[in-house]
Amino acid sequence: MELKLRRPICFFDLETTGTDITKDRIVEISILKVHPNGNKESRTWLVNPERPIPPATIAFHGITDERVANEPTFKALSGTIYNMIKDSDLAGYNSDRFDIPLLAEELLRADVDFDMKNRVSVDVQTIFHKKEERTLSAAYKFYCGQVLENAHSAEADTNATYEILKSQLDHYDDLPNDMNALSEYTTRRVTADFAGFIVVNKDGDEVFGFGKHKGVKVEKVLDEEPGYYGWIQNADFPLYTKKVLTAIKLRKLNNKLV
Repeated sequence: MELKLRRPICFFDLETTGTDITKDRIVEISILKVHPNGNKESRTWLVNPERPIPPATIAFHGITDERVANEPTFKALSGTIYNMIKDSDLAGYNSDRFDIPLLAEELLRADVDFDMKNRVSVDVQTIFHKKEERTLSAAYKFYCGQVLENAHSAEADTNATYEILKSQLDHYDDLPNDMNALSEYTTRRVTADFAGFIVVNKDGDEVFGFGKHKGVKVEKVLDEEPGYYGWIQNADFPLYTKKVLTAIKLRKLNNKLV
């Protein structure tokens, strides 16, 4: 089943130096952009992470320091990558928990003001886990009837994810062919940031999702313990989390001035 799209959607996958969103870097990114008229465009870049790739990570995806030594840095590629995704919804496999947060960190480090306003994300892994509980390779075999060649290369994983979502729509009659509805279906919990340090409670209020103020409204903490804001800004939190916290603080100040 082909996707019903209101606007383009970019399927993407990252290969990285590791799994720490705040510290690790992208070494390969592949994007498949699908337009509402069915047209597709695909780009894949190797990226110099400007740091050694750990041997255990090389064993996983096969990308060595030598392969990326002469490739552009993410900062050099950031404008091209952002221009490809800026008008699009986003989709991937485990993308809500890893790929989108890490991509956001890389873009913010490159001074690209990325956020998820006015767009949705669809995590194909969540659909699969809710329905079947499997890995990407197993999902590809289950839904598409094929063996995933070159697994753990960004391009192969990206294209497989796109094909899986189309097959999932064929396989499950109750699965909506609508990106907003699929985004809601694949959202495990509502977060204000990507990493879950600031979450949205059942009343629609931003609350802290960790630490001594877990479950407490962010605005209440900013009122009663203003130093907490400075601590987060100076600590090793994701840049996107800091950006969201600053936006809440500015909104609160603006509301007082009205």
